[in-house]
Parts: sequence; C-alpha cells; structure tokens
Amino acid sequence: MKKYIDQGKNDTRSGYGAGMTELGRTNPNVVALCADLVGSLKIDTFIAENPERFFQIGIAEANMMGIAAGLTIGGKIPFASTFANFATGRVYDQIRQSIAYSGKNVKICASHAGITLGEDGATHQILEDIGLMKMLPGMTVINPCDYNQTKAATIAIADHKGPVYLRFGRPKVANFTPADQKFEIGKALLLNEGTDVTILATGHLVWQALIAAENLENQGISAEVINIHTIKPLDEEAVLKSVKKTGCVVSAEEHNYLGGLGESIARTLATQHPAPQEFVATQDTFGESGTPDQLMDKYGLNNKAIEEAVLKVLKRK
Repeated sequence: MKKYIDQGKNDTRSGYGAGMTELGRTNPNVVALCADLVGSLKIDTFIAENPERFFQIGIAEANMMGIAAGLTIGGKIPFASTFANFATGRVYDQIRQSIAYSGKNVKICASHAGITLGEDGATHQILEDIGLMKMLPGMTVINPCDYNQTKAATIAIADHKGPVYLRFGRPKVANFTPADQKFEIGKALLLNEGTDVTILATGHLVWQALIAAENLENQGISAEVINIHTIKPLDEEAVLKSVKKTGCVVSAEEHNYLGGLGESIARTLATQHPAPQEFVATQDTFGESGTPDQLMDKYGLNNKAIEEAVLKVLKRK
C-alpha cells in the first residue's frame, strides 16, 4: 500500500507544460496552438524556445481546430490546447468533421477539466467531455492522474498516429507515480493488489482510490486499485482479469456517471463478465462555484465516497 507516496503536490497542467517543453527539444514536428490561455496551459517555455512553432489563435477555438487539422497535412503534429469546456463542447462540430472523421493527427489537450476547475463555476466545469470525445470513432481518450503521468502522456501521444484527447486539471494534487514510468496508451496500471473488490479509477480519483484502499485494509477489506489512464481504448483485459478475481467493482471518476469511465466498464462487464458495479461520479448534474476540495466533498468525489461504494457493492456480491 505504501508503494505510492505523495512526492509533493503539483498540478497536472504543469505536467503538460513540462511534456511540451521536452517535445519542443526532441521532436521538430511538434507545434503548439493555444486559444489565448498560454499561462493557464503552462506552455511558456515551449514558446520561448520555439517561437516559430507556436500559433496564438486567440479566443477562436473552432478556428484553432481547423488550423490544427490543416497543419497535419504538412506533416506537423499539432497540440491544440485550451480549457476542456472550450476544447470539446464549444467546438464539437469542428472536431468531428475536420479531425475525427478524417483521422487527422491532432492532439487536443484540455486543461481545467472537471469540477476541480473550482471557483469559475458550472459554465466552465465540464463533466461530460469524456463521453463526448470517446463516442467519436478513432478518438483516443486519455485522463492521467498526476504531474508525472501527465508529462509522460504528453510525450507519448506525439508518437501515436491519430487524434487524441488528453484531459488534465487545474489544482495541485498528489504527485505519486514514478517520474521514469513508461506511459503505454491503452495499458492500465495495477497499483494495489487485492482480492475482495476492484477499484477502477481515473484522473484525480486515482489518489483518492489509493487512500480508500488503505482505509479499507484497516477494516479487513482487500481492495485492488487500477489506474485507468486511457479510457479509450479501454484495457479490457486488465479489467476482466481483476473483476473475475474479486467479483465486484467500483468505478471512480471526476465526470458525469453518464458517458464516462464507469459506463465503459459497465459495457465491458455486461457483454463479457457480468458483475456488481457501483459508480463514484457526478450524478447527472452541473457543478457550482467553490474550492476544489469543497466541490469534491459535496459531489461525492473523494476517498470517503469510494469507501462507501465499496461497502455497498460488497453486499451485492
């Protein structure tokens, strides 16, 4: 359980910025586009070192997606970044028609995702973006859990051919994965072995799942924790292997339970190995203004909610 220790809190958007800095130095085909949010996306160093490879599009996100699609034709690898709400809901038609439909090699990098955007409130806290993006044919959807994993994911998607949606956040959260851990798209990571219940978590909820597993262990409950950083393609082999052993599952995500990771897990189980499942996610609702911690507590997106879901699902085995 103590294998993963908080190395110091950091924001996942800074992990994206660090990954972009490295790509700027190692991959000449990588270019960056931003919709007037350079400081928030932490790509200042990339721009300073590669000014000719940066395009400031302004508050014109739909135009940014079209430009990014066009840049791929010349062999460039565009990383188009803005807030998750603007990177998906505002420009869904452009992504569908200009990027996904033709399989353009665009990396859509979305910061300030989920309810932990905080005080900006419901209009900016998108909780349906995973669903929107995973339904697009050919779109890879990635939701890393901390600074180190976001940096590694940013670097990894540059070598992946095809459109990618990379989702990360605003607040400082526990940074606990190894800095040198290889990021493999579509390969879930087993963080804690267990025999009684499987906890499948993504993004900011992964650390909360580890805390929950430790608390559950003190109650005599053995919880297996798996980090599902890639929501599409889902690592069904890892999911099924674990659930066949434990017999029940809790999914945990900072997203609406409709359309998110939990639904992908449920589909996998329904078609291949039916098992009881509980969902830790927002319940078909918009968010509101508040600090990230206040909101995560109010909407049941923390280790306590995961523990309660585990106790509930165990009664259904």
